[in-house]
Amino acid sequence: MPTLIRQLEADDLAAAGELARLAFGSAPSTAPPSTDPRPGITGYGAFDPDGRLVGKAVDLHHEQWWAGRRVSASDVGGVAVLPEARGRGVALALLRELLRGARERGAAISALYPTVTGPYRRAGWEVTGALRAVDLPTVALPRHRPAPGLTVRPGGPADLGATADLYERIARHRCGLLTRRGGVFDRDQPPTALPDGVDGLTLVERDGRLVGYASWQRGRGYDQHAVLTVEEVLASTPEAARELVGVLASWQSVTPTVRLWSLGTDAVATHLPLEQVRQHEQRIWMHRPVDVVRAVRSRGWPAHVRGLVDFALTDEIAPWNSGSWRLEVDGGAAELHRIPDEPPTQLSVRGFALLYTGAADGYAVAEAGLLHCPAGTDPGALDLLGAGPRAELLDYF
Repeated sequence: MPTLIRQLEADDLAAAGELARLAFGSAPSTAPPSTDPRPGITGYGAFDPDGRLVGKAVDLHHEQWWAGRRVSASDVGGVAVLPEARGRGVALALLRELLRGARERGAAISALYPTVTGPYRRAGWEVTGALRAVDLPTVALPRHRPAPGLTVRPGGPADLGATADLYERIARHRCGLLTRRGGVFDRDQPPTALPDGVDGLTLVERDGRLVGYASWQRGRGYDQHAVLTVEEVLASTPEAARELVGVLASWQSVTPTVRLWSLGTDAVATHLPLEQVRQHEQRIWMHRPVDVVRAVRSRGWPAHVRGLVDFALTDEIAPWNSGSWRLEVDGGAAELHRIPDEPPTQLSVRGFALLYTGAADGYAVAEAGLLHCPAGTDPGALDLLGAGPRAELLDYF
């Protein structure tokens, strides 16, 4: 167990970079290590009695959209522990301190992409979704006559602001998607090039207003192994979605496969031959509350949902979340109040994550052993905690 857990400082960044290289298998860098802290990021380090860095974790100061409202998030990345220090509670100690610091700066919720789920489950996160890349045969994509009133054109760096605005219009009424504003997303100057890894940007406009876009990477070759990788494809109207799918279909003579990341249900998905989807890659993600009161108060709730439910919550890693609570939802808002008596319904923090994100209902959470109700009590009453769209992510971090 390390003797010290603290925030990383400029002098620690070289050691942190080397630890990340060893943990994640990246190639050695010939560039001098950066000593400048990045905006919107707080790094935490675990140090042994000799002052050696033996573990690290990064708090990403993201915001997520939850039904029309911005929710402050502590998304976690870059968790790594030296092999000689593994199995000694280093990661758990780091995550405990990260959550404490995230709460102090105002974060409400947290998401992460695990390489292994066990340590994060012990720290209160639970698997609540997956970011999936799928492959489709290009020849199977439908093509239609161009829709009247729409303009389809290639885009450039000057159009990235418009694509960010369209992403926000689509994302804000969903749950879990990053706002892509502030912190690491801020730019000092307007972009002069497309993002790294993006070869092209296809725009669909109506009366000069952007209604759809696709960013893509051409890849190599033009034989049976060639793949067009669509980094993002979003549309705010069915006509725009159909135009974008038609543009992707036009690649069939040189890229027999289209690979894309998409939302589970959106305008684009309704135009894809989903019966021919083959999964290329899946990256599961996990969720937990940082502060349950903020998590409930700061998100949006369906305006037509009203109700209340009492439950007792256990959270060993973030003890400020533990206790007896009453959830009240009314008219698009909700509050979590402490109550004096302990309710018979007992919920773990992992169960809270499953319900809050809409990943499971009360019956499934009870069957998983993360919710305990007395005989004759309906576990479905806790479904109130997950009212609204199921959470999803489009960004990997």
